[in-house]
Amino acid sequence: MDEPDFTRRLKSALLGTPDAPLAFLGNFEVEQRWALGEHTLPRLSAEGGAAVVNHMDEFALLLAGGDDHVVLKAAPDPVYLAYLTELGIDLPTIHVVADSDPRRTVTADALADPATLKALAGLAKRGVRLTAHGVSDLEVELAERTGMALAAPDAGTCKAVNSKVYSRRAADELGLRQPAGWACETVDELREAFERARELIADGRKVVVKEALGVSGKGIAVLESERRMDRLLGLVAKQVEKSGRARVGFVVEEWVAKRADLNYQFTVARGGDVRFDFVKELHTEGGVHKGHRMPARLTAGQVAELTETAHRLGKKLAADGYFGVVGVDAMVDPDDGLYPVVEINARHNMSTYQARVQERFVGAGQIALARHYPVRLRRRLPFAEVRELLRGLLLDRAGGTGLLVNNFATVNAGHRADSAFDGRLYGLLVASSDEELRGVDDDITSRLEARP
Repeated sequence: MDEPDFTRRLKSALLGTPDAPLAFLGNFEVEQRWALGEHTLPRLSAEGGAAVVNHMDEFALLLAGGDDHVVLKAAPDPVYLAYLTELGIDLPTIHVVADSDPRRTVTADALADPATLKALAGLAKRGVRLTAHGVSDLEVELAERTGMALAAPDAGTCKAVNSKVYSRRAADELGLRQPAGWACETVDELREAFERARELIADGRKVVVKEALGVSGKGIAVLESERRMDRLLGLVAKQVEKSGRARVGFVVEEWVAKRADLNYQFTVARGGDVRFDFVKELHTEGGVHKGHRMPARLTAGQVAELTETAHRLGKKLAADGYFGVVGVDAMVDPDDGLYPVVEINARHNMSTYQARVQERFVGAGQIALARHYPVRLRRRLPFAEVRELLRGLLLDRAGGTGLLVNNFATVNAGHRADSAFDGRLYGLLVASSDEELRGVDDDITSRLEARP
């Protein structure tokens, strides 16, 4: 019989048993660590929002189970923890780092805190193993300094299989449909790809260039003219010459028409078995991305195609030394055909953190939307105030209607004394129809915007 709890299934895949305890790290945007020393595209703006991104570590609270542990940058709001407990969620043991730096990931904070290192070393002696959003050299260092075994492949493997160059070549090897494009690991290969892409631009089509390890929409350039293409090639070539490092990592592809964006997840076990977990549809309104809709509005044939693709990709990843969670971005074209592999993310994804509560709180026949609400603040906002503000709109039971808040740390992450700041309220919105979902979503948005 299939294990009904996602986290227990994950443990079986990683450890061979559903009952072993894990310590969770939500080191979001680990790609930035993987990309250190790599050649990049020109940045048009400064990095921002690091504090909010790093406090996304609180998502791990709802992936870990009651016998697990989670390391966090800040202690969760106690009223928020009480709210989760009232919902019947079995929370893990929480370990909070000292002297958290908003610019650091939770892993870097833990490495700088002797008390956290000591606590993790104690857990290691009890057989607790470490799992992370993604594994870089920092997570390996944390495991080594605490004696805690990593429930993951080595950092080199994790970086390699998360490259967009790997995604492109894996799909080519498996004969999967992709937009016209080329993977490039030298300046000469990039130059050759641009020469071939000139025909697309001359035909009035767009071309996109992606960094191999770009994340969250960064590291992408859309080219609509040969002049911009030549300028970009010159900048990369100069960067390579100056650094003395000949290897690059870019993908050049045609920008194709699509009807919808998808994200699907599967899990690769240590022994190579592959389990398809789910597929979700990116939800947009007026061209603006609002979250992930579940279930995705797909035919049985489309789901079957994605399931088969997941198993083929999973076998490829296993052969290359990877095991664990894999998220894949895909697209539906205007004629309902699939581009089943746009990008492989062989790490935890946003959807991973929703899996356990989705199974428990979204009833049969219901739909859900995972999204965030932006909030502009001038002081810290306690969860008690949010709970009162959204009275009647928060989910209070499995199969009910409303918003299940699945990260509150991001609301106040950017707090600075005497200065306005932006936060995000993340949640899983559950309803029985699209109309009901829109109504509750609009009510939440209105109340947050009308807050004094």
